[in-house]
Amino acid sequence: MNPTLANGQYLLINNFSYYLNEPDYGDIIVFRHPNSDLNLIKRVVGVPGDRVEIRDRTVIVNVVLLNEPYIQSDPTYTGDWTVPEDEFFVLGDNRNSSSDSHSWGFLPEDNIIGKAVVVYWPISDWEQVPHFRQPLN
Repeated sequence: MNPTLANGQYLLINNFSYYLNEPDYGDIIVFRHPNSDLNLIKRVVGVPGDRVEIRDRTVIVNVVLLNEPYIQSDPTYTGDWTVPEDEFFVLGDNRNSSSDSHSWGFLPEDNIIGKAVVVYWPISDWEQVPHFRQPLN
């Protein structure tokens, strides 16, 4: 999730945040990888029913170009996905070096652990996790 989050940081995760609300565009979430035992952290880009397109080094959701000031580099890959019911499309902020939905597919809702809330370690990095709201809904 560079440059938003750095390796070695410890985060507080709100495990109850999605009992009342669904994950939303721009949320940074922790989840169980659908194909391994790993826990990962990525940003929600697509929710059920969305069409996500990646082309010309941009991400487009439902024909709206995403404003992504948080990414390290524009994606060099391309693709076109429609997010199924009860699944999400997640991308890392370091787009070209991230293992995320563009490479392994959709994230089942049941795999979501919670919403990243605060960086608490190292103490010098103490801050709220910077979610970035997209005007898509």
